[in-house]
Amino acid sequence: RREIGHGALAERALLPVLPRDEDFPYTIRLVSEVLSSNGSTSMASVCASSLSLMDAGIPVTRAVAGIAMGLVTSEDGRYVVLTDLEGIEDAYGDMDFKVAGTTEGITAMQMDTKLHGISLDIVKSTLEQARPARLFIIDTMQHTISASRTEVSRYAPRMYKIQINTDKIGTVIGPGGKTIRSITEETNTTIDIDNTGLIIIGATDEAAANHAIEIIEGLTKEVEVGDIYTGKVTRLLSFGAFVEILPGKEGMVHISELANYRVPSIEDEVKVGDEITVKVIKNEDGKIGLSRRAVFEKTPQTTEGGRRPSPSRNFPPRNRDNRPPQRPHVAKDRWRR
Repeated sequence: RREIGHGALAERALLPVLPRDEDFPYTIRLVSEVLSSNGSTSMASVCASSLSLMDAGIPVTRAVAGIAMGLVTSEDGRYVVLTDLEGIEDAYGDMDFKVAGTTEGITAMQMDTKLHGISLDIVKSTLEQARPARLFIIDTMQHTISASRTEVSRYAPRMYKIQINTDKIGTVIGPGGKTIRSITEETNTTIDIDNTGLIIIGATDEAAANHAIEIIEGLTKEVEVGDIYTGKVTRLLSFGAFVEILPGKEGMVHISELANYRVPSIEDEVKVGDEITVKVIKNEDGKIGLSRRAVFEKTPQTTEGGRRPSPSRNFPPRNRDNRPPQRPHVAKDRWRR
């Protein structure tokens, strides 16, 4: 009973400062273990949980602290409000009023009383007296940590979000989940997609998450005519070479588009694994046509294995005026013996 009740109170006190799911898509689990006490364990749990959230890098808006207020009354109507209720005061007193909040206001409160009721003056006095106590505790907490760390713990998984068009959801999932399963296996990540096209990627390190994002963006990106990519040659055929311009997306460079000179054989120009820069010249029904020659026309270059264009000859003109005198030409009769 105490674990559930105190846990619910502490959770309610912390919820207003937690980030939205859109900003921080993590599941947060807080465990507060109290070994011994002579005061409010629930309010101590609020303070400790607030510190642990900031230390873990969870972007809470403000620190939260809690204080338990007590009450002692007399038969003639006099009363005294107690701050930071102790065990004996809780046992023999008339009220246990827990107040939690930030420097800006109250986030949760709970009251137990042994009386038939209390006046509004007592409630007002209790809340007024609890505020400076709460601010004092928050100030003490901020000497240890004043704001959330900028990054989550290095032991925590990394969560990343990307948005895709809803008509591309099927492309990412693939038939029977084949595509998304291959991405998770290749990158060692977890991937969740909802009906709005929001994708949440979980990974143990940033490099793995970025690799998964790169693959997904490659699958969903629209290739447009005129785009220039640097990709890797994946296959060679007698009439052209296939180049992976985006993760999971290939196009073909026809042999006539490989260079700005005649290529006698595909193997003479490129090999599987080579990285080449190409331009998209056609995209019809998912078939992408690429040109390496179009890139050459902008920036002429020669690749290893290809024929070099003939260099232009630019010799200086001959000066015929400064030629040395020549001997007179004597015709010879080659039939004369």
